[in-house]
Amino acid sequence: MMPRFPRTEALIPDELLAKLIENGRTSEERDGFDPFPVVKLFTPDGAATWLITEACPEGEDVRLFGLCDLGMGSPELGYLMLSEIEDVRGKLGLPAERDLYFKAEHRLSTYVKLACHAGMIVA
Repeated sequence: MMPRFPRTEALIPDELLAKLIENGRTSEERDGFDPFPVVKLFTPDGAATWLITEACPEGEDVRLFGLCDLGMGSPELGYLMLSEIEDVRGKLGLPAERDLYFKAEHRLSTYVKLACHAGMIVA
C-alpha cells in the first residue's frame, strides 16, 4: 500500500511519488544509478527549479533528491525535504508548482552537465 502524505498530494501525485520512491530504493541498491528525472517543480514567479529523481518517506514528510537551482547561478545535486519546497514562495508570494508537461529527455547526469554549463537548469 502506498503511504499517504497529506502535504504531497497537491505537488506530487501518488503515481509519481511511487516512481520516486522506487528510484530511491534502486539508488540504494545500485552504484552509479542515473535515472531520468520524474518531476520538475518550479516557482512560477521566481527562478527556483528542481528536477527530482528520488524520494524517501520520513515520517510526515518526504526526503527528495535531485538537481536543485534556487536561481543564483549555481545549480547543484542535493537532498531536500518536500516541506521545504512547499514553503518556498516567489516574488509575488506564489507557491511552487509541478510542471504538468515535463517529460525528461535525458538522464540526471546530462541535466547536471547542462546546468553547470548554463548556470541554471535547462529542461
